[in-house]
This record gives sequence, C-alpha cells and structure tokens, in this order.
Amino acid sequence: MNAPVQSLRGLDLKSEIDRLRKERNAVILAHYYQTPDIQDIADFVGDSLDLSAKAAATDADVIAFCGVRFMAEVAKILSPQKTVILPDMAAGCSLEDSCPPEQFAQFRAAHPDHIALTYINCSAAVKAHSDIIVTSSSAEKILAQLPMDQKIIFAPDKNLGAWFNRKTGRDMLLWPGACIVHEAFSETELLKLKQRYPGAPVAAHPECPAFILDHADEVGSTRAILDFALRSPAQTIIVATEPHIIHQMEKAAPHKTFIGAPGADGNCNCNMCPYMAMNTMEKLYVALRDMEPQIELDEATRLAAKKPLDRMLEMAGRTVGQGDVGRPAG
Repeated sequence: MNAPVQSLRGLDLKSEIDRLRKERNAVILAHYYQTPDIQDIADFVGDSLDLSAKAAATDADVIAFCGVRFMAEVAKILSPQKTVILPDMAAGCSLEDSCPPEQFAQFRAAHPDHIALTYINCSAAVKAHSDIIVTSSSAEKILAQLPMDQKIIFAPDKNLGAWFNRKTGRDMLLWPGACIVHEAFSETELLKLKQRYPGAPVAAHPECPAFILDHADEVGSTRAILDFALRSPAQTIIVATEPHIIHQMEKAAPHKTFIGAPGADGNCNCNMCPYMAMNTMEKLYVALRDMEPQIELDEATRLAAKKPLDRMLEMAGRTVGQGDVGRPAG
C-alpha cells in the first residue's frame, strides 16, 4: 500500500507535504508528543481533543492527524464529513489497549448502579459504552457537577482516576489501565535530579503514578504543563511527561532549561512514546499522497461515541471549535 521509505530518498519532504496539503485542502495536526519535525510542519500543535475541535472549525476536506489512533477517531467523530488519515494505523495507545470494548461492556454490566466517566484515551467503541468522556483538563470541572453519592466507574487510566479521587474526595471505581510512558518514571531518579537542580519545579501529567505526583509542583494536562513552564519564574524546570513537549517549551522560552524526568535507567529514552514515534515525515507524505490509511467508523458507533463527547463539551462549557483549541505551529 505505502511506498517503501527508501524509494522516497531525494524528495524534499517538507516541500512535498506542503504541496499535498494545498492540493488536498488538508489540515495537519500534531500532538505535543510528536517529533519536532512533524510539530514544525503542522498547522496546529496541541492536545488531542483541542486539535480535533480546531480541525472541525476549519474548511479543510482532509485531516491528517499526527498522533495515535484514538485521537484520529475523535477527529472523525466530530468531523464525519471530512476524510481523516493517520500516517501509521498501527499507532495505538497502551491505555486504549488496556481496555477492550467487550471487557469494558461486561464490567459496566456488572456495576449497573455506576455511570461511566471515561478518559478520552480510549477507542471509539469504549466511548460508545460510556456516559461522559473527560480529558485531564476537564475531569475535575465535570466531577464537581455530579452528586458526591453518584457511583462512578473511571476508565481506563487508574493513575488519573486515583489523582481525581484524591483531589475530589471521591471513591471512583478504577479500571486497571495505565500509560506505559508515564508509568516508566522513576521516583529514585527523579529525587536524584531534584538534588542536582535544587529549586527546579517539577511539572507532571496526572497519568503519572502517585509516587511521582507527590513530588510535583504542578500537575495538569499536557497544555497545562506547557503553560506552567512558560509562566513560571524558574529558569530550570523538570518535566514529567512525554519529552517531545519540551520542543514547544524551548521554542517559546529559549532562555530556560527544560529537563525530562528520568526513567529507571537514569535517562529519558524509555519515556518516549513508541506509538507516537510510529509517525514520521515519510509516512505523513505517503498518507497525503495516497489518502490512506483512513479512519473509518460505522455511523452507529460514531453517534454512540459522540453522545458522551457532547456531554463533556456541554458540562465543560464548550462547543466544538470554541475556546483554547491548540497552538498554531511556527
């Protein structure tokens, strides 16, 4: 289907991607965890839902989503009339893999008195079995609108669910999934790094285990971590999330030093998402050239998945295309 990478040698990929973007009337989206070359060629760089909302607000016919599969599915859910392509269909997510739709449906059936508050990092099929979708930035606001005695299943991220249990005093029933990237951080190595850089604040994503969050000065979504890093007066900041976000930090604040929190081996390599890394400039070019692989969702699943997404947007006080929806590239 896709041309071998070696056959693309000699091509000016940036120029060819720009040409195809115009020919296809495409918008290129890049998650913060993509490599710097993909971030720099994208029309918008941001968190997953914000990118899909931004794409929905454009007149583009094609969405090229440089992220992982569940993100591209959300773009298709919100923009069914647009063609959505993903550079590598194998770019999945450990959280999505941890929550198979059939098992989730059985789990829900075993707890009929619970509603399902489901993190956006899941498949469209799991969204279709959910009551409300949440992001790491919207979950607390949505939880504040639910009665304290409401029984809740939180899936698929046990660390994120535990963080919001801790913040809100709830006792949500947690699905036992986790992100392999955020699970890889080492408390011992983080403490060593803090000793080397005394006074450097730690900004962490709530997908991290509690033993990392306990040492964080800021806990928040990827975008919240970026905003904290830029507004903090500190000149050195330790970042406990996928390290490619540091590219945007360095572009916006080149006078500061940003250090990725280490894994067990004392460096950050184990904390790079292997799924995000499946997307490359070569694969983006081929996807735009061949208009595949495409995200396809049957209409029943799309509508069932859209319902809890709409509920989230309503409860978070947003509509698609409104609000803080990504950082233009450049």
